[in-house]
Amino acid sequence: MDRISAARHKEKRYFHIHYLSKMKGKGRSPLQINVKDAITGLIGGFLTIFALILLTKITSAVWLMAPFGASCVLAFGLWNAPLSQPRNIIGGHFVSTFVGLASYHFFGDEPWAIGLAVGLAIAVMMLTKTTHPPAGADPLVVMLGQYGWSYLFTPVLTGAVIIVLLALLINNLRSNRSYPTFWI
Repeated sequence: MDRISAARHKEKRYFHIHYLSKMKGKGRSPLQINVKDAITGLIGGFLTIFALILLTKITSAVWLMAPFGASCVLAFGLWNAPLSQPRNIIGGHFVSTFVGLASYHFFGDEPWAIGLAVGLAIAVMMLTKTTHPPAGADPLVVMLGQYGWSYLFTPVLTGAVIIVLLALLINNLRSNRSYPTFWI
């Protein structure tokens, strides 16, 4: 092996070792146990999902989708985080579902189209400052379920608004919580 090849080999080896060492993680979880927060999450998640299921049973419309469970985790468990605010819950679900529907109607439900829809949804949420992690699943729901444009309004928009309304009511019952931390 000549010197140049040896130097490149050494450089690649260093890169791989350095790259892999970044995956070790440092320290411990910063999350703390707070029983009152856990009870608020229990009550908020229960009432929100229960309300959406009741609305589904009472009416002929579907008011619930799986990502709403994850939205409840953020709305009631991490209520003061930027990605848990009304703009992010409502806007994130709306934008992400719109991207999923547009992708489905333009490209179908091919594997590459589903992957593209999720990637585009993430990018559009970030560009519109509406990032909401549970909404990243919306294109999957829409495309695998082969839903039409009405899905954007029921369950997505109305369901997201109901989550926010219940988060406003339940979170603000606690004296040490003020929800939301921002609207816009």
